Amino acid sequence: MTMSQPPSKDDLKKKLTAEQYRVTQEKGTEPAFTGAYYDAKDKGTYVCICCDKPLFSSKAKFDSGTGWPSFYETVDKNVVKTAEDLSMSIQRTEVKCRRCGSHLGHVFGDAPDQPTSVRFCINSAALDLKKDTRKQAK
Repeated sequence: MTMSQPPSKDDLKKKLTAEQYRVTQEKGTEPAFTGAYYDAKDKGTYVCICCDKPLFSSKAKFDSGTGWPSFYETVDKNVVKTAEDLSMSIQRTEVKCRRCGSHLGHVFGDAPDQPTSVRFCINSAALDLKKDTRKQAK
């Protein structure tokens, strides 16, 4: 896989768990309060599980009480793309990785207590946390 070429479906089936594949390639949703990162407090950068594109910083992560990792902004406005999602008989906005097109979750405008008032509600199965291993000044 190169930076300009997204991974193939066959490569992803080999790389990902069945749950990661279901979520990212079949637009699945993991059950609330079950993902590895919904309550994670580690510092670092959350990257796309499929292509390693940096997506969210732990600095923008907050506890929304929903059971999924929630972020008020991406690391850069160009790392995700959105699409209308009417799959559950309600209008939602799907969030996808701009590099590889993998389904990440949804974005909502229901976080008035956050700096952007936005909540990116992302499946843990779509993410990998690259922990910040630098020593923190005390």
